Amino acid sequence: MLRIAYSFADAALRERALTHRSAAAGNNERLEFFGDALVNVIVAEMLFDEFPKADEGELTRLRARLVSEPALAALARELDIGDALHLGPGELKSGGFRRDSILADAFEALVAAVYLDGGWAQCREVVRALVAPRVAAAVAMDDKDAKTRLQEWLQSRGEALPGYDLVATSGVEHARVFDVECRIESRGLSAAGRGSSRRAAEQAAATAVLALLNTRAE
Repeated sequence: MLRIAYSFADAALRERALTHRSAAAGNNERLEFFGDALVNVIVAEMLFDEFPKADEGELTRLRARLVSEPALAALARELDIGDALHLGPGELKSGGFRRDSILADAFEALVAAVYLDGGWAQCREVVRALVAPRVAAAVAMDDKDAKTRLQEWLQSRGEALPGYDLVATSGVEHARVFDVECRIESRGLSAAGRGSSRRAAEQAAATAVLALLNTRAE
């Protein structure tokens, strides 16, 4: 049973939001497109209000974390969206009701359905109530150093820890410069970092990788 704190006047809107393209022509793709924009603007508004001293880069990082596919899929699971989805036989057989991409899309479609059914105020209230507990957690993660954040990001998805390779060392002994590469084998992703110590270079490389991951999530 869908656990959203909203009662639809038009049940057909809710059903369309929960219908994957594998199940019917009247599916949730258009609603997902609209819901993506709604979720982004509501989360952006929350962050803008909550963190008046944060700069654009900080706000962008936090928003990317909160509206990423895994984050939205987690919200979908909280609402039991997977159990309410209408999927075609192929997706049912392959476990589509557990897939992050399908769940995240359905969550966005459901947000759009709430907007179309009940208006902006109702939609905003529903999304803010769901996202609010995660804002503090996202900020806490942002306060951690980059290597810790990257490690936790990967562990939460069951992926292997990153590798750090010292690529080069230059400069005189009292002013050494270290170049390190951070690699995410599971994603075929890598980035370089430079610092006055190997640890600082590793932190810089981890920061660069996190930026790449956030960009992909947007």
